[in-house]
Amino acid sequence: MRIWSIRVAVFVLFIAYCLLPIASFAETTIRVLLVDGKNTKLPKKDEKIERFDNAKGEVLLSGLKYSGSIEVWKGDNGLYIVNEIPIEDYIKGVVAGEVGNSWDIEALKAQAVVARTYALYQKLNSGKMPYHLTSSVLHQVYKGGNIPENIAKAVNDTRGEILTYEGKPIIAYYHSTSGGMTEDPAEVFGKSYPYLKPVETSCELSPYFMWEKRIPVSEIERASNVTGVKEIMIDDLTVSNRVRNFRIITENGEHKIPAKELRKSLGWDRLPSTMIINIAKDEDFYIFKGRGYGHGVGMCQWSALDMAKKGMSYRDILSKFYPGTVIELHENR
Repeated sequence: MRIWSIRVAVFVLFIAYCLLPIASFAETTIRVLLVDGKNTKLPKKDEKIERFDNAKGEVLLSGLKYSGSIEVWKGDNGLYIVNEIPIEDYIKGVVAGEVGNSWDIEALKAQAVVARTYALYQKLNSGKMPYHLTSSVLHQVYKGGNIPENIAKAVNDTRGEILTYEGKPIIAYYHSTSGGMTEDPAEVFGKSYPYLKPVETSCELSPYFMWEKRIPVSEIERASNVTGVKEIMIDDLTVSNRVRNFRIITENGEHKIPAKELRKSLGWDRLPSTMIINIAKDEDFYIFKGRGYGHGVGMCQWSALDMAKKGMSYRDILSKFYPGTVIELHENR
C-alpha cells in the first residue's frame, strides 16, 4: 500500500510539473490602455491619476467588445479604461488587429511571437504607469471580440514563445510594408540594437508597396509649422534609402525638417512612409510617390506573408528579421 501511495504521489507531482509552464503562462497578464485610434488620449507623465472603479466583465469601445478585468482610472484630463487580461488572449487580439485572418499560418505564427515579445518587453519596461501599453498603433493594435480559428491556432501553437537576446526579451519592432529594405532603428528611435539591422525584403504583395499621395501646400505648412512654402525636396537619405530630412524652401530662406517628424504631423496614413521616390508640384499640391508603410524597423509583415507563401517557417521568418535572437518560453516574467 505504501509503495502504491508513493507511486501515486510521484505521478501527481510529475503531472503538476508538466503542467507548470501552462499554469505560469495562464497567470501572466498584460494591462492595456483602451483607446480610440482616432482620438487617442494618454495620461501625461506628470498627471495625477487614481483608480476610480473596477469590475470583471465586458466594455464596448469604438464598436469592439473587450472582456476581462476592466478598470476605470480618473485623471486631471478625464477617464482612462485599462483592460487586464491573460497575455495569450491579448496576443490573439493583437494578431487579429494587426494582420489578415486569411494569411498563411506561418506568417500568423511569426506575428504571434513578435507581438508577444513586444508586449512582454513593454511590461518589463513600463515604469509606474497603471498600464503596460495601449491598444493602438502607438504600440500595437489590439482588437476585442471573436477570434478567427486560424489566428487562435497560430497563437496556441506558439504559446509562450518569445524572442530573446542574451537571455532577455528583445524590443521586437515591426511594421506593415518595408518597400524593399528595412530601416536602421537609430534613424527612427535614436538607438541601435545588435538584432535589428537593415535587410532586403520582398513585399510586392502589399497594397502599399507603391503609393502616391497628393497633399495640399497648406497642409504641409501646418504640419511643418513653416509658412510660404515654395519648394520641398529631399535633403539626405538613410542607409535604407528613406528620407532622413526634407529641405523646405520659402520666401525667407530654407528649413530642414526631419522626415519622421513631418510624417507624424501629417498623419501616418497621409504619408505612409519616408521611403520617398519622387516629389512633384501640381499647382497648390505636392505629389509624393513612395514605397512602404510604417517606420520600417524590424519585421515587415507583408514580407513575412511572402516568405510563408514560399514555404518558409515562422522560425525562418523571425531569424531573417531578428538575427542573433533565440526563441524561448517566457515562463512567468
